[in-house]
Amino acid sequence: MNNVSEIKNCYGCGVCSVVCSKKIISIVQDKQGFYAPRIEHLEQCTDCGLCLKVCAYSHDEVANSNTEPQGYAAWSTDVDVRRDCSSGGVGFEIGCSLLNEGYKLCGVRYDVPTRKAVHYIASTPTEWKDSMGSKYIQSYTPDAFKAISRKERFLVTGTPCQIDSFRRYLRTFNAEDNFVLMDFFCHGVPSKLVWDKYLSECEKKIGRVSSISWRSKERGWHDSWAMKLQGDKSEIQHISRRSQGDAFYLLFLGNQCLGKACYAHCKYKALSSAADIRIGDLWGTAYKDNKEGVSALIGLTERGKLVIEKTEHIECVAHDMDTVIEGQMRHQLSYPVVMRPLQLLLAKTRVPIALQALLSKYTNKLKSRLHIP
Repeated sequence: MNNVSEIKNCYGCGVCSVVCSKKIISIVQDKQGFYAPRIEHLEQCTDCGLCLKVCAYSHDEVANSNTEPQGYAAWSTDVDVRRDCSSGGVGFEIGCSLLNEGYKLCGVRYDVPTRKAVHYIASTPTEWKDSMGSKYIQSYTPDAFKAISRKERFLVTGTPCQIDSFRRYLRTFNAEDNFVLMDFFCHGVPSKLVWDKYLSECEKKIGRVSSISWRSKERGWHDSWAMKLQGDKSEIQHISRRSQGDAFYLLFLGNQCLGKACYAHCKYKALSSAADIRIGDLWGTAYKDNKEGVSALIGLTERGKLVIEKTEHIECVAHDMDTVIEGQMRHQLSYPVVMRPLQLLLAKTRVPIALQALLSKYTNKLKSRLHIP
């Protein structure tokens, strides 16, 4: 059939559920812990093909071809914003600037009660603050994307695959002129099962988690891969660093628990993007001594370059593109060695096996890959 029913192990971007006029496509979590489309009433499908048309996974090429990108090192001039964001706070400032121009914003926040990252719509700077900081799990998009009016002006942020599909959706309805699209350098999305397992193990010590920071800059930006969890046992915090062998970061940054589409099927490394703007950390040697955080900021389209030019409260330093993307992945990932035993471990939901029990067998290999002494 001319629909997404035969697609397996896709990006889970959720845009197919938005475009479906019959409203029969839902986005559900599969057995591996990743979002996937499911057609609830296949007999109602009209074979219009729109779900496939907007599906970035079903196309070999990226929706946009960006020929002359402009790259910068950038950071917020607001000390508090720069401190609270994972890198330089530029994404937050771009959103605030567009709010002042009458845009609404669609970003991602972490919902503590459901333990999910979800896209949401912000109309004020206060609401936009919930988008601050990285969330290293796959976000659920359909509710927010369905609430977006194509007749209004929006900034929409997301992973490169989410933005690629959303660009195709806008193009289908000739609505691109009302939108600014922003993605980021994406490492990949880890299984939600891994995150749930990690949380449950932490909560045995600190109680039910009430707040989460994936990137704490207490020891500086370059050692900010630090998980900081606050539980309802208020006197106890969980702080665990990649540099000290944190189980979640070893699996995630060691590429051991990502969605299948994040390996050989990812086409968004380096400068490959359907967005107007790409952001991320500016790793590498140019700012190796910086402790506050520096964003890589790239204008990919004329619209994106204009937005950057007009954004207030940011400092921009132009750099060649090699400097801007230094430290970012430029090639597709190889399939992991731990994936299968990890899946078997997570399937044993009634067996009290800790993630560290699995990692102990692979710790040296993962630390070597992550250059951890």
